[in-house]
Amino acid sequence: MAMTDPLGDMLTRIRNGQRAKKDSVLSPASKLRANVLEVLQREGYIRGYSDDTSGAHPALRIELKYFEGEPAIKHVARVSKPGRRVYSGSKELPVVRNGLGITIVSTPRGVLSDNEARNENVGGEVLAEVF
Repeated sequence: MAMTDPLGDMLTRIRNGQRAKKDSVLSPASKLRANVLEVLQREGYIRGYSDDTSGAHPALRIELKYFEGEPAIKHVARVSKPGRRVYSGSKELPVVRNGLGITIVSTPRGVLSDNEARNENVGGEVLAEVF
């Protein structure tokens, strides 16, 4: 059966992996997923990610990050879903936890965090929120 929300699937794999105290998790590879992981790495929520070609299909190995035994990501949620897309202008981008968290936004200039999108004065589809 075809997956209807690949990004939501990846975020759930990260959430489940951190709850199970895993060092890393695997997710099928795509450009959008890699771009979202790049934002998470830049913002310090994951240690990194790499291509994993050991299986039959290309995958991304996501290195999870912990701080004093607790996951670096306390909450990760999909905002714009296949059934309800959520778009926002640069001035109306949501602020997560008074700026302690980030919103991941897909813009014409690529996938950016909310602060980067505000600095570049671009809006787009609000993909997820993380804190």
